[in-house]
Amino acid sequence: MARYDLQVRPSVAKDVAAVPKKDLKKILTRMEALREDPRPPGSTKLSGLDYYRVRQGDYRIVYEIDDRNSMVVVAKIGHRGDIYRKH
Repeated sequence: MARYDLQVRPSVAKDVAAVPKKDLKKILTRMEALREDPRPPGSTKLSGLDYYRVRQGDYRIVYEIDDRNSMVVVAKIGHRGDIYRKH
């Protein structure tokens, strides 16, 4: 399988700032793993959207996959209780 490029939207920096340091390393490791396998076991396509999500503890990483350009774009990171709410 081809290695995917990983892009992170600028708004994710704000999301990452809200994550406790004890969870941050695991989340970043999980994001890096998306380069090798953008559809790992446990990933779910969000209904009605072209986004996927993967769990990391109590946090969710929401991302989109561009297979044509071999790219994964991380759109949002957040706590499981808040990630799907519209602000």
